[in-house]
Amino acid sequence: MKPLVIAQRLQQGLDASRAADWLAPLLLRLYLAPVMWMAGWNKAMGFADTVEWFGNADWGLGLPFPTLMAGLAIGAELGGAISLLLGLGLRWMTLPMMATMLVAIFTVHWHNGWLAISEGMGLFATERTLEATAALARAKELLMQSGEYEELTRHGSLVVLNNGVEFAVTYLVMLLTLFFTGAGRYLSLDYWLRRRLDASAAVKSA
Repeated sequence: MKPLVIAQRLQQGLDASRAADWLAPLLLRLYLAPVMWMAGWNKAMGFADTVEWFGNADWGLGLPFPTLMAGLAIGAELGGAISLLLGLGLRWMTLPMMATMLVAIFTVHWHNGWLAISEGMGLFATERTLEATAALARAKELLMQSGEYEELTRHGSLVVLNNGVEFAVTYLVMLLTLFFTGAGRYLSLDYWLRRRLDASAAVKSA
């Protein structure tokens, strides 16, 4: 069999996989829905603290109209979670969710660099993360000397939070993808509503 024929058949097989392209937006939605819900729920449950954090310029975000901003953030995250889960009005709802992510990126995470967890090596390592890595090594050493290291790390390794933009940018890119693709076929209300609207429009124009 000629190489060109093999290449064509391989491409045809690859193209056939597009029949399941609805899985990609579905998985993005199911991944992001609990992330958004927990972010909004935690803010709502401690609403007074959230407002204070939004407005305080010394140790918080120093945003104007903190009560309004906190309410908008909670609405975007809780409403967005429901929209993600149901696939309802999703392209519209990605807009306030992306706005919330941008605010978080530039007011909370930007000055910490890229990394969410401090790592002393790699492309995105900074002096801050190198110092954190050294402090973490010292903390592990002290815990080993005390004999408590094994007990304290049996559910996972110790890390130092760097709180960089890594996660927020990842969520932003996922939301941007959903803005362009929509909620996907079959398992979204947007898909069935659009089909109904298109069918009604076709009947009226006939």
